[in-house]
Amino acid sequence: VFGKDITLILILNNLSFDHKTVKVDMSASTILYTRRAVAEILKATTSVDLGSKQGKHIQLKIPYSYYGKYLTTDKRIQVTALCEVMHMHGAKLLVEKTIILEDTNIIIKIPRRVVVNKAVTLEISYANPLPEPVNRCILLVTLMNQQVKIHLARLAPRERSKIYFEFTPRRTGPLQLQVDFSCDKFSHVKGFVTIAVAPA
Repeated sequence: VFGKDITLILILNNLSFDHKTVKVDMSASTILYTRRAVAEILKATTSVDLGSKQGKHIQLKIPYSYYGKYLTTDKRIQVTALCEVMHMHGAKLLVEKTIILEDTNIIIKIPRRVVVNKAVTLEISYANPLPEPVNRCILLVTLMNQQVKIHLARLAPRERSKIYFEFTPRRTGPLQLQVDFSCDKFSHVKGFVTIAVAPA
């Protein structure tokens, strides 16, 4: 989840009866959705001894403080591990994983029944998932082809807050509501909901 430390585990298994030493070069970079690297955020090298038919786990931790300021709106991190078996004529294996960090920030609560031409109040809850405060918070609400920009107070680390938004639907049928939350540390955290508007 965006704002939290990331923990990955690489599992190495020696399928042979021979003792093996494996050198592992690990790296992590923030990337765009096109897989183009933006910034390298972690580089580590370790060596693992594997006995006959033995397996071992290598843990890689990427703290938020490493990736936070380099993350793009795509919220993607590419992790690679180049495993080289020593004294085996340079046998190598490359393991790659792309992590897409999830947002859990926007929660939209709508009444059980929404009726045309009758005012309705929605609860929009938003959060700061980071271990640091955020400022210049803005909520952009898009509904019925109109946008409303709401300036919000700063949020403390890990703080969740909510606002109430009132509107009157002018036609029956499905209505799409989109919420976009941005601040000085991250942007375009989105929430969607389809509201079924009933006849009066």
